Amino acid sequence: MSRVHNVTFHGVGDPGRGLGPGEAAVWIDADALVASLGAIRDRRDVRITFDDSNRSDVDIALPALLERGLTATFFVLAGRLGEPEHLAEDDIRRLVQSGMTIGSHGMDHVDWRSLNSAALQRELVASRQILERITGSSITAASVPFGSYDRRVLSAARSIGGYRHIYTSDGGDASRGSWLQPRNTVHGSDPRAALAPARPVAKITVAMKSRAKRWR
Repeated sequence: MSRVHNVTFHGVGDPGRGLGPGEAAVWIDADALVASLGAIRDRRDVRITFDDSNRSDVDIALPALLERGLTATFFVLAGRLGEPEHLAEDDIRRLVQSGMTIGSHGMDHVDWRSLNSAALQRELVASRQILERITGSSITAASVPFGSYDRRVLSAARSIGGYRHIYTSDGGDASRGSWLQPRNTVHGSDPRAALAPARPVAKITVAMKSRAKRWR
């Protein structure tokens, strides 16, 4: 199977904190997560990811995944480790020990396009180093905060970041081994919409948008 459909979850259940701009739209309840995982369970073309390293990753998502024999990649904000309602270092180790994969979501959940070279290096390199120390293994994938990237960000992610895969929020399907991996964000208003196969016209639109981002 050469194509893959990447889906992205964020927070699940009671946030336990005030939500930042845009977070409410991607926060779902536990029933919606269970329903989505049930639909994914028999689909070999779907890969599951979680962004933002919310506490619900281990409290709600991990048990639900294990119960259904599923695995996921958790993209962690290294700068928020140990903060209230976010994952701690022991939680990262628990995810790894449970068969999950850890990736970087940067340090502080900022728009990478807005950063100078030093700040971008911190997001791409320092975050990876922190996570590698915790997990004891290489961190080979990163997800882009807000889905915001351009040619400069991608060049830095490849050269100084050394990542084998970069995950975006562009939507649509991906070639399984591609360096750039578009994802489909799960929204609280319609959690299953992210699982729908991309229509031919939508595929063309996604490809054009991604190409424009890569060259701006």
